[in-house]
Amino acid sequence: MKPDRPSFAVVAERRFRLAGKAIIEQHNPYFLPIDQQRELCERNGIPFISFAHYDYLGLSKHPDVVAAASEELHRQGTGVGASRLVGGERAGHRVFERKLADFLGVGDAMSLVSGYLVNVSLINYLMGPRDLVLIDELAHNSIFVGAKNGRYDHRVFAHNDLDDLERQLDELRGQYRNVLVVVEGLYSMDGDIPDLPRLVALKEAHDAWLLVDEAHSYGVLGATGRGLCEHFDVDPKRIELTVGTLSKSFVSSGGFICAEQGVIDWLRFTLPGFVYSVGLSPAALGSAHGALDQLQADPQRVTRLHDNSLYFRDRAREAGLDTGAAIGCGVVPVLFATSMQTMIASQVLLEQGVYAPPIVQMGVPKDQPRIRFFISADHTHEQMDKAIGIVAGAVAGNAGTGAELQTAVMGA
Repeated sequence: MKPDRPSFAVVAERRFRLAGKAIIEQHNPYFLPIDQQRELCERNGIPFISFAHYDYLGLSKHPDVVAAASEELHRQGTGVGASRLVGGERAGHRVFERKLADFLGVGDAMSLVSGYLVNVSLINYLMGPRDLVLIDELAHNSIFVGAKNGRYDHRVFAHNDLDDLERQLDELRGQYRNVLVVVEGLYSMDGDIPDLPRLVALKEAHDAWLLVDEAHSYGVLGATGRGLCEHFDVDPKRIELTVGTLSKSFVSSGGFICAEQGVIDWLRFTLPGFVYSVGLSPAALGSAHGALDQLQADPQRVTRLHDNSLYFRDRAREAGLDTGAAIGCGVVPVLFATSMQTMIASQVLLEQGVYAPPIVQMGVPKDQPRIRFFISADHTHEQMDKAIGIVAGAVAGNAGTGAELQTAVMGA
């Protein structure tokens, strides 16, 4: 007789509840169709403002970027049809990658169809038995998934605590063949950055490798958007690997890896996430290339982004809001005391045309709920002041009593 086991649907439901389903059962602020929300706001005479998107440089609707995507789409068609290795690539793939490498000051670059796939595929491929991966505890999920899938050891060190990293390197380095240290250039949940000069000194002193995930820092950090190395005036060639995404400052989709040319040549023939995936679609390639051209032609966008980010952070702090360790560059979180308070503030923002979803379960500790505000070069002071004022009012209870706000959020 077969054992009485729960069905797949029942198991899925249990796991959903463990993941926090109760939070959204009466009010779900996620998966909002923002195009419809924008139209609704406009019909009601309310300007729609988004602080939820990674369009740091304000290029997603730039006419030249849209034209570049459209030109590639009409010239090449909708897809590339196969892996670049076995089906051939478009000339534009390598033109873009070489231009990107030149801009970032690295030996070469290779693009992949998914930014998440970059870390999952790369870390697992690089490291093997008798190797160790040391990861900042607040690194992106893709880094941890990549690290957990291999036949090597992996450990975490306290967030941005390089004393902890140094202690572990001192203790463990001699036990392993290769050691890879993994950090982010700009942490997207907290808006802070690592001490790159000390990281480079540590990895060189311990004969380790360094991988910096610059998904949120390319186009954001540095005077001209060249990332963490430019921010600290460190030669990019001193870092073994950096990875980036095309979905943020480059307003497209996909990811990329930067390294010495010989390393990229090797990975182009062997990295599973590249070899067994198609190349960037023509439209994605065109938009990313167009955004890179605009970034190089108009570095003042980076300056405006920096100015806006500092303005938002400083005004938020003046309003009594907790922005944590944010340096004020691209990402500025506002931390709340409870998940309910976070949900309420997000709902009140949305009712007044400001889109900034709550982060209460996924990606952050359960006791540190927040709303992340992604700042753009195109945001105005008036828009930022409006958002800050709404949040400050919600926190202080000025938008209504706690019971009224909870009723609005829970839909009762």
